[in-house]
Amino acid sequence: MRPKLLLMALLLFTSFAFSQALDVNGTVLDGSGMALPGVNVKVKNSSQSTTTDFDGSFKLSGLSKGTVIVLSYIGFRTQEVSVSGNKITVKMSDDAKSLEEVVVIGYGTQKKRDLTGSVGLVDSKTIEALKPVKVEQALQGTVSGVNVTSQSGAPGAGLDIRIRGIATNGENKPAAIIDGYIGDLSLLNPNDVETITVLKDSQAAIYGTIGANGIILITTKMGKRNTKAKLAYNTYTGFQETSKKLHTLDATEYVLLLNESYANGGKPLPYPNVTGLGKGTDWQDEVFGKGVPIISHDLTISGGSEKINYSVSGSHLDQEGIVGADKSGFLRNTARVAVGGDVTDKLKFKTNVIYTHFTRKTLNENGLGSVLFNALNIPATIKPYDADGNFTVIPLNGLGNEIINPLAQIANTYNDYNYKKINGSFGIDYKIFKDFVITSTIGFNTSNSESKTFGKEISYGGKVFDVKQSSVTQGAVNDNDYSFDLYGTYTKKIGESHNVAGVIGTTIYKTWGNGLFATGYDVPYNSWEFADLKLISTISKVLNNSSYNYDVRRLSYFGRLQYDFKGKYLLSAIIRRDASSRFGPANKVAYFPSVTGGWVVSDEKFFGEQKMINFLKFRASYGNLGNDQIGDFTYLGQLTGEATYVFNDELVSGRAEGILPNPNVKWETAKKFDVGVDMKLLDNKVSLVADYFIDTRKDLLIPGIAVTGTSGIGAPGAGAPTINAGTVRNSGFEFAVDYKEKFSDTFSMSVGYNVTFLKNEVLEVNNATHYIERGSFSVGQLAPTRMEEGKPIGYFYGYKTDGIFQNQAEVDAHPSQLALGANAAPGDLRFVDVNEDGVIDSKDRTNIGDQIPTATMGFNLQLNYKNLDFAVYTYASLGNDLIRNYERNLSDVNHLDYVLDRWTGEGTSNSTPRVTTGATSNSVFSDYYVDDASYLRIQNVQLGYTLDPKIVQKAGITKLRLYVGANNLYTFTKYKGFDPGASTGDPIAGGIDYGFYPIPRTYLLGLNLNF
Repeated sequence: MRPKLLLMALLLFTSFAFSQALDVNGTVLDGSGMALPGVNVKVKNSSQSTTTDFDGSFKLSGLSKGTVIVLSYIGFRTQEVSVSGNKITVKMSDDAKSLEEVVVIGYGTQKKRDLTGSVGLVDSKTIEALKPVKVEQALQGTVSGVNVTSQSGAPGAGLDIRIRGIATNGENKPAAIIDGYIGDLSLLNPNDVETITVLKDSQAAIYGTIGANGIILITTKMGKRNTKAKLAYNTYTGFQETSKKLHTLDATEYVLLLNESYANGGKPLPYPNVTGLGKGTDWQDEVFGKGVPIISHDLTISGGSEKINYSVSGSHLDQEGIVGADKSGFLRNTARVAVGGDVTDKLKFKTNVIYTHFTRKTLNENGLGSVLFNALNIPATIKPYDADGNFTVIPLNGLGNEIINPLAQIANTYNDYNYKKINGSFGIDYKIFKDFVITSTIGFNTSNSESKTFGKEISYGGKVFDVKQSSVTQGAVNDNDYSFDLYGTYTKKIGESHNVAGVIGTTIYKTWGNGLFATGYDVPYNSWEFADLKLISTISKVLNNSSYNYDVRRLSYFGRLQYDFKGKYLLSAIIRRDASSRFGPANKVAYFPSVTGGWVVSDEKFFGEQKMINFLKFRASYGNLGNDQIGDFTYLGQLTGEATYVFNDELVSGRAEGILPNPNVKWETAKKFDVGVDMKLLDNKVSLVADYFIDTRKDLLIPGIAVTGTSGIGAPGAGAPTINAGTVRNSGFEFAVDYKEKFSDTFSMSVGYNVTFLKNEVLEVNNATHYIERGSFSVGQLAPTRMEEGKPIGYFYGYKTDGIFQNQAEVDAHPSQLALGANAAPGDLRFVDVNEDGVIDSKDRTNIGDQIPTATMGFNLQLNYKNLDFAVYTYASLGNDLIRNYERNLSDVNHLDYVLDRWTGEGTSNSTPRVTTGATSNSVFSDYYVDDASYLRIQNVQLGYTLDPKIVQKAGITKLRLYVGANNLYTFTKYKGFDPGASTGDPIAGGIDYGFYPIPRTYLLGLNLNF
């Protein structure tokens, strides 16, 4: 009987125990009350876990009351809740959590509230909304102090990034660090990027000699621990068109103006009969494509267990050019594998490998004789094709020897560029003891590229582009580098008030490579299909070869010490020692110190419980950084010059010393000073950041410093040395404000605005003239841009005008302009006698413009209403000028329609000169050819709709979002050219517009699909 009673009691107890087990259904919301998918939900001290689905829901079975559930998600505070029933709703910390976000700062991380340097951040949500073809484009208008300019709108063209202005006559590009190793932003798949961090001030001193231009830190996406495998597929397709056409004269307007020009020059009219001409040929319509396709696919599989997380992705981008159809295009494929894991409780590893393959075809652009240059200058009276269907030959008379039919130019352009690269890193962390971790990382890049260009034998009618002998040029380039980082991180909390973190380590870096190029002539059948060096059968003397190789190394030691007292008083000190093979024994080593500090005023007792200001921090920084971006071994004499010698009465080619060496050449040094304030207001809804900075770049590496001619610098391949001989200062103010508000359960908004004011001044150019000239304008004229003491770098140097001569009396009363090429006449430009010596000549050239904007700003807006989302990103640049150099000064060329407002008699115009075939000085470089290039650009507009999760979950889908969007939708500007935001990339001559290829306007239809 007793055993039966015991069994009954046991069954009753078991039944009671099971009755306490709960099936918990939960919902996770963000700070605005919106469902938060992908949150990691884990039972504390257990392996049981799950993730929230699309509508933020999760389910855990068999839990008892009091069980603790841990919820974590990137960018949100980790929260713990106790089970008290079958239903749980958790609201993750939203706006205030940004202060607890971990920010990558180089060889470590730091909470955002503890930052003492000036840092810009861009997250994956912003990148997803912008849909950039290249990662760099996501920085334009989203980070204050950062300006991104395009060198061209052609597919695959390069972009220039400037952080807080142009600081040197050489390389201004910031260094990119991708998951800890030096990489190339332009090759990344934007959808692989989790965050972009921009180090703008002396905090970048941890990177020493590569930090002077700023540092861009890229963190790529990783899978989350304790989550099932997720599949994310993103795709968009769309079409492109030119964002702008220039208003050129149609056939009738052109002929009338041409007749007037000939009449004013005393010549017979070229078109006695001007009837029936109509509009004629619109050459821009002929070269610009319509509905040009672009397509992108991106697939990612990610997930993780308790000790392993992974992400595997691949992407495909195919973009055709809006000029040239199949002769212009960019195709990029990427593949990426990232894995992180815990080997033991003390040992962790992380690896990330990326493979990139792209091909690119290009056209002649951005210069005299480019495709767009020809399209703008050919008269509308000329048809593209002759009566036999062949390309029309553009005549020489009145149209010069470089203007050719752009359609024929496109058809006879043949080139191909093929690039393959694999890069990545492998790192381990080993915890020596509780507070000390050793990290070791190996990063690498290895790439190979092949290029081929075919010059078809062809005649364009006696033009400079005629090819009398066909040729093929092929090249092969191999570039490699690796870095090895070994550093230790020590973190310690001393008592209740003191926190210390220290990093000390070393870096080894090596980059090496080679290139080989060859040109052969007489291509079989004069055909692209047979354009290969192995098929060239001409004698060896017709084959031209060239090659190069390089090997550069750096050895570095660095340390950083961070301290804070109660989280209120913050201090960070950095020192880095770099040794580079680019410099001679006397200057091989340099030291780069930096100190930053901060004061969290809102944590002080006297601050009180302020309702308006929730967080207030002041910070300041000062330090030295370096730049070694010059040619290799400039401190050594090298036999790179050409020489011809006489042996046995025969000329023999040999080698001579090339660029003269400078054994004293050393680093450029950037002295960076910054003071700033960070604030959060109105219940953390408003975030405000403001900075004032001064960046002084000393010891600029200036090539070609004049030396005596007896040194032989005039020989082919020879030249003057590179000398540290300049100083440039950038100073300015940055301000950024963000506002987030949830108006109801179904409507929320986020608004951001940032502005940067910048002043650039060259303080010193230590050559004989105290300036450097660069660039070109028209044909045979003096260089139009300068780097000169007391002026902005790359300012425009030419003649200042003062309206138009209205009558002969004004001409007679004015100093003679004959020295500029011709006597003035009524209707001509009146140039200012700047030095007041009674004559207009080259001594009267002066500052007539500036390529550097006075202010840049971005305005961004996101709205969410129920299942709809809307985003718009804009960017503005104010105060920058550009030189119009895409109009040819020849008698019969076409013109933009502003010439219709020309002077035709006294009082008719005081801005646009008369037209004539006679000699004038109107074409010399003056402010008449300088335009205000200020602009406001709507960079991106996107409208999306997310399907009801209850519907799509039946198909196993956690998210299905459709969207439409437009990139580069519209640019508001008075600039006459194609793109007011473009640059040649040259820090001195960047403001010369040779006919920039316009950035295309793109209309997109896209899909985001998650399983």
